[in-house]
Amino acid sequence: MRQRKAGGGVPSKYLLMILSIICIMLLFFSYSTGFTGGPLLTISNHIFIPMQKGIDFIGSTIAISSADTKTKEELVKENEELQKQVEDLNASISNYELKLKELDELQELYELDQTYFDYETTGARIIGRGTSNWFNTFTIDKGSKDGIEINMNVIADGGLVGIVTSVGDSYATVRAIVDDTSNVSATISSTEDNCIVSGSLQSMTSDNVILFSNLDDDDDQVAIGDVVTTSNISDKYLPGLMIGYISSVSLDENELTKSGTITPVVDFKHLSDVLVILQTKESYKGD
Repeated sequence: MRQRKAGGGVPSKYLLMILSIICIMLLFFSYSTGFTGGPLLTISNHIFIPMQKGIDFIGSTIAISSADTKTKEELVKENEELQKQVEDLNASISNYELKLKELDELQELYELDQTYFDYETTGARIIGRGTSNWFNTFTIDKGSKDGIEINMNVIADGGLVGIVTSVGDSYATVRAIVDDTSNVSATISSTEDNCIVSGSLQSMTSDNVILFSNLDDDDDQVAIGDVVTTSNISDKYLPGLMIGYISSVSLDENELTKSGTITPVVDFKHLSDVLVILQTKESYKGD
């Protein structure tokens, strides 16, 4: 293949070589004599300055990219630190809220203790309960070493919760008055008529009530809203402990007694702390 000639006779490769030699000679001449003006300056401006700008641009881009990478790493680190601070603050808030809740519960127990100041009591925390959604049976963190005995009455929320049924050294089991096996001799405060209060998990689940029966109310004095308390004739429950309020009453088929429902004063779904009265009905009778 023949080499194409420039200007009609000189091959292009030789022409390029000649021009390169001339540029080198001119650069050497400029360096040797210190001559920097005129055509050489113009040539250098057109050739080297754009090259320098390109190199500067590339260098600046690399520097900016490096700075951006450093900034992103710093931002990620700061974000992680802020996230940790937020988590710590949320944990502190939750802890404070728990302490406030415990304080409110202790305040309620104190007020309840003052309501029944005739009885010596001790506070206890619920540490376990039965399988139902209600606190019909549960375990407390006080036992025989704390003076707890079987048949001691348990109160909370201003009223009767239940009775101690078994005791260990450091725990005790309580059966609540809403349990199906519970029966309490009670009195209607307004009329002093007696009745039997029976637990019913079914009624609690459907209407949040327990049952009463065998009420003698010949004068039809008992009305909805009347207060029901434990009676003096109970063999296990101390007298005067509030149970709840009459929510319905009706005449039995025998047309001699009445029965109905009671709304308990205690919230049997959200119990956490209780008071145990350190006195049984048997010891109370002996006083």
